[in-house]
Amino acid sequence: MSLKAKLLLLAILPLLLVSSLVTMVSLQQARNLSEQEIRIFEDNLLSTKQRELQNYVSLALTSIDHIVANADVHDEAAKIEVMRILSDLTFGDDGYFFVYDRNGKVLVHPILTDLVGQDLYDMQDARGDYVIRSLLQRAREGGGFHRYLWQKPSRGESEEKLGYVVSLPKWGWMLGTGLYIDDITEEVAKIRSEVTRNIRNTFFTVLLIVAAAVAVIIVIGIALNLHESRLADGRLRSLAHKSIQLQVSQRRGFARELHDGINQLMVSVKFRIESALNKLSKAGDSASATADLHHAMAVLNEAIQEVRRVSHNLRPSILDDLGLEPALRNLLDEFKLRTGILVDLRLSLPAARLNDDIETTLYRVVQEALTNIEKHADASHLLVRSWYSSGLLWLELKDNGCGFDPDDLSPQAGIGLRNIRDRLELLGGELALESAPGEGARLCIGLPA
Repeated sequence: MSLKAKLLLLAILPLLLVSSLVTMVSLQQARNLSEQEIRIFEDNLLSTKQRELQNYVSLALTSIDHIVANADVHDEAAKIEVMRILSDLTFGDDGYFFVYDRNGKVLVHPILTDLVGQDLYDMQDARGDYVIRSLLQRAREGGGFHRYLWQKPSRGESEEKLGYVVSLPKWGWMLGTGLYIDDITEEVAKIRSEVTRNIRNTFFTVLLIVAAAVAVIIVIGIALNLHESRLADGRLRSLAHKSIQLQVSQRRGFARELHDGINQLMVSVKFRIESALNKLSKAGDSASATADLHHAMAVLNEAIQEVRRVSHNLRPSILDDLGLEPALRNLLDEFKLRTGILVDLRLSLPAARLNDDIETTLYRVVQEALTNIEKHADASHLLVRSWYSSGLLWLELKDNGCGFDPDDLSPQAGIGLRNIRDRLELLGGELALESAPGEGARLCIGLPA
């Protein structure tokens, strides 16, 4: 995976993660809030049903109160009259009143008349609830509500019912009625379905927003990558051009040195040898021929030294054999002997060999800087030191010479600095130059190591 793709993922993944977490938390909170609202709504409906049942039972008690009050415990006629009145009382489509004795025997049930006279004390609904036992318990407690499953007359199926019962203590009866709450269940289910649909729509809306944001980031990232790629291509072309120019300049210098130096010396040697041979063959002047041969030997030795110098300029052998630090020390020793400038050397280089390109670049940069100091600085002291910082190997050269204005260099005077800058750019290095007239100069270079 390319670096650009990794950076793009680094921008997108946090957005997706944060968006997912925010969406999950928001949806969970929305679900919790909706469930609370649904429970409140359901409780309000149940409260309405409960008040309605209490009112119905209160009306039923009012309708039989005058009979119960004037009858005694064993007044069978009064009991029959009360059961008749309660059997005739109905409300709505499925509303009726029922009466049980304290043992669970059915006394009044106007809808399911075949149950009258049966003992339902141990009857259970589909959920295993002992319905009549629970209702009798509520009656003994002074009246109360109980939810259970019971057959709904209009449908012929068991539906959830809310019952309310009270006690007729004189005869030990339980009087009650109930309302089927399937309408509440349907209403709650409808609201829950609506809430679920709203939450789902919200989720898809957030998903679309996140997708749009990711698409925008991708488009912006691609646009930036294309822009940076164009800039990088331009910089690469510029560096390649500078590299070619540097190579051409170096080759031109080497060609000039070979032509003007070594070639002239070799021609001189050839001339001296030919002259000695002519003298020996024609005049037999051995003394003059010997002088010419000695002179040819001296010139040949000079040519050998010149070849060594050119070879050293192409690639110093000490750098390959001993490493960067000995090569720099040797270079600075020669500089001190040649110029008389006092050198304060404080090198701190790694024991292990650096990359070959790094070592060569550092050596050449120092060599170029020393050449500039020797030619232009008129210095008496030079500080050379190195250190590590921020993943870079830094090398500083600071002299106490005449200094110069870095912004006011002639093209010819700036060739050395331009060569240094070009070498560093090829390896991603950094360059800092500080100088002023009369204040010396400080050159600081950094290369990854």
